[in-house]
Amino acid sequence: MRIHRHRNQKPKLNIPTFRVNEQINNPEIRVIDDKGEQLGVIPTSKALALALERELDLVEVSPKADPPVCKILDFGHFKYQKEKEVRKQKAQSHEVEVKGIRLSLRIGDHDLEIRRQQGKKFFERGDKIKIELRLRGREKAHVDVAKGVVTKFLELIKQDFPIRVEQPVQVMGGTITMILARG
Repeated sequence: MRIHRHRNQKPKLNIPTFRVNEQINNPEIRVIDDKGEQLGVIPTSKALALALERELDLVEVSPKADPPVCKILDFGHFKYQKEKEVRKQKAQSHEVEVKGIRLSLRIGDHDLEIRRQQGKKFFERGDKIKIELRLRGREKAHVDVAKGVVTKFLELIKQDFPIRVEQPVQVMGGTITMILARG
């Protein structure tokens, strides 16, 4: 039995890190309290004391500002909210994939129609399509016929969607490829 060492691990969420309490190293910071009111620019030690007095944390929310902006709030709740936002954004995003459709030189009309339906489904999902046609043996002498098959498929799929050709027909060895995207 084969041992699979590299399992597909779920990618970690890209959660920004925040400096909290003693990690804040600027001498003066702009502070916003737990009610959302601005307290102005005050020394970090005084802001820390104010946060401890209210039994909350001092969190640097905008480190690039001059002076950095810090909020007095419950860090655990704040971190949970940020993680929730990142998860929601990840769930709503769709990564564009390049899906392959393989044709052949002697493909029949019905098979071409099936490939068209596949392409239609891929475009509806927002993916790109890589059309590939492999030439074998004596077929390599008929590159012009193969280009005709690819062009015919392109015309078929243009009936459903406006198409943008990302990579025009390329001949590499015995393979003809073309990449299409929904225009």
